[in-house]
Amino acid sequence: MRPARTCLKTARERKPESKSAMIIDERTAAFIDSLDRGNTAFLDGIEKDALENQIPIVRKPTQSLLKFLLALKRPAEILEVGTAVGFSALLMSEYGPEDCHITTIEKYEKRIPAAKENFRRAGREDRITLLEGDAADILRELTGTYDMIFMDAAKGQYIRFLPDSLRLLAPGGLLISDNVLQDGDVIQSRFAVARRNRTIHARMREYLYELKHHPRLETVILPVGDGVTVSTKV
Repeated sequence: MRPARTCLKTARERKPESKSAMIIDERTAAFIDSLDRGNTAFLDGIEKDALENQIPIVRKPTQSLLKFLLALKRPAEILEVGTAVGFSALLMSEYGPEDCHITTIEKYEKRIPAAKENFRRAGREDRITLLEGDAADILRELTGTYDMIFMDAAKGQYIRFLPDSLRLLAPGGLLISDNVLQDGDVIQSRFAVARRNRTIHARMREYLYELKHHPRLETVILPVGDGVTVSTKV
């Protein structure tokens, strides 16, 4: 058996793969995706358009996880941090309870009109409220509680959003955070990560540590999509 120290050294020195790297092997991922029953034609159209225009949306395995958690938790109030073109908000609205309401936050001005138009076309304007602006500012002003919070915004800002997210999360509620493994970069030494990504790398590690050690949270880190954490407030 190889000594532990040698294994650790190998892991530290391993160079990060390209941004298309997968957390699980491609054949396994393809097989799992092939079993999925898919979404509505309307959601498929938004997804196809987003992918063609290189707009990031939740990956297929994460979509499946969200649908499972929605069926399990049946949240009445959902908060989403990071709307993009509205795909994930519409997915949660479609597969969540009929009476659930979603509040979603987006600051990128170029994507807000597309999200609003998608909500209008879906006939979900009464069930989805879009708040425009910086999430840190908006979260600070929000009151009430949410049964589920979906974090899918700027990865380096997750740690900033956490205190208010916990304040807003109802006891027993779920905090779901997407893209936490950063295509595998998060496991690398900071010196193996491109210099421009080191701040995000450090902040994501801090965020994961906080989720796993916070006294009010019980968290699991899943190798789903690009890595997802599911935390419940105890």
